[in-house]
Amino acid sequence: MNTLPPLPLPSPKPGIARGGKAIYGAPLGILMLEARFPRIPGDMGNAETWPFPVLYRVVRGATPERVVLQGAKGLLPDFLDAAEELVALGAEAIATNCGFLSPFQRELAERAKVPVAASAMMQVPWVQALLPPGRRVGIITICATTLTPAHLAAAGVPPDTPVVGLERGRELFRVLIKAEKEELNVAAAEQDLLDAARTLLARNPDVGAIVLECTNMPPYAAALREALGLPVYDAVTMIEWFHAGLRPRRFPR
Repeated sequence: MNTLPPLPLPSPKPGIARGGKAIYGAPLGILMLEARFPRIPGDMGNAETWPFPVLYRVVRGATPERVVLQGAKGLLPDFLDAAEELVALGAEAIATNCGFLSPFQRELAERAKVPVAASAMMQVPWVQALLPPGRRVGIITICATTLTPAHLAAAGVPPDTPVVGLERGRELFRVLIKAEKEELNVAAAEQDLLDAARTLLARNPDVGAIVLECTNMPPYAAALREALGLPVYDAVTMIEWFHAGLRPRRFPR
């Protein structure tokens, strides 16, 4: 049976601009945790990280300690409201500022009614598909002791994926999660990641690529790649891919 092709969407009239939003030119909205530590370039919460404008919304009360160490208990309604507010402002897609929010993925998408990327760990299945047989993805997280099977399952991560955390590191865990100070020793933070990566590979020599769970880790991805010789994926690689679908490049005809 022959079917007619769908009708094309009506084009704007020449010289006529369309409204309906509060803010334009920033299709991606980012839900931020409430924190005061430094966010250096490469950090998801530093606007200079992005080659495109983004909308930010801080979820009050959603501290890193509460989200990472306490399972974000009681915070889902606040994240849902914040996502709805970002969409009302003009966001066409939503991302979150912590990989530990992966269990909120379904509810956020249902409430916001736009595409949602709740965790950088969602890249694990994609990266695994790229690797040769016998190699697998490893995860570096800010806290392995509280990264549960539920967090992994919500992001589509196989339960046997090797994971290493930074709980015993000298800098990042203390600054980001325990909020002991508002200063960050960048060199020490980078060393935390290098130490964790070497531990991951020593325990799992079949690891062929690394995904960084924490959205504060991308500033150190290049150092990891240089030291280990393995591909490294993080919140920045995911969000840049995500945004590319919202605003595809235009090529000369």
